[in-house]
Amino acid sequence: MGDRLMEPTNPTSHYSTPTRLLAAAWIVIAVLLILDVLVRGEGREAWIAGAVLAASVAVVYLVWIRPRVAVTERGLRVINPLRETFVPWAAVRWVDVTDVLRVHTPQAIVRSWPLRETKRAKVRDNMRRDAGFLDADHDEDPAQMRPVDLAARQLRQDAERYKARPLTGPIKDVDEAGPAALGAEDAPQTMVPVEVIVILAATLVMLVGAVFLT
Repeated sequence: MGDRLMEPTNPTSHYSTPTRLLAAAWIVIAVLLILDVLVRGEGREAWIAGAVLAASVAVVYLVWIRPRVAVTERGLRVINPLRETFVPWAAVRWVDVTDVLRVHTPQAIVRSWPLRETKRAKVRDNMRRDAGFLDADHDEDPAQMRPVDLAARQLRQDAERYKARPLTGPIKDVDEAGPAALGAEDAPQTMVPVEVIVILAATLVMLVGAVFLT
C-alpha cells in the first residue's frame, strides 16, 4: 500500500498509488482492445464487447481513480467510489486507522474506502489499539510509519492548523471544497455527486443499447 501526499497542489490529496497505477494500466489495455474491436470486430458481438470494455473503464475510474481524501481550507473531502462526504474542520475530532483510515466526528465515523491498511498483522494491532488493549503510538518515527498511518498523522496536523485559523460563512462555491460542502456548516454532509450519477447512467444506457439495440 503506497499512499502519496501531493504537496504542490491545492487541495492536497491522499490516495492509493498502487491502485491508481493498476487502473491506468487497465485503461490503456481496455482502450487498445476497444480499438481492436472497432477495427476487426463485426456484428452484435463486437458492439457488446466494446460496450463491456468501455463499462470496465468507467468502473475502474469510479473504484480506483476517483476515490481519495482531499484537504481543503474548509474541511476534508472523503471521496469514496459512489459517495462523497465533506467534513468541516470544526467537526474533525480525530483521524486514525484500523483496516481503513477513519475520520471521527461528533455525528459519526467517516471511513475512507481507498486508504486502507493491507498488512493483516498491522490491522490486528490497530483493532486491539482501538479497543484499548494496546497503547497508542502517536510519537512513532514518521520514517518507520506505514503509508496510511502517515496520512492519518498528516490529516490530524492539518486539522490542528486549519482549526487555529478557521474560515467562516457558508460554502457557496463547488471549487472551494467540493459539491458535498455546499451549504454545510459544522456537521459532515454526504451526497452522491452528479458525476457519479452521470457515469453510472451513461454506462447502463450503453450496455442496454449494445445488448438490445444491435
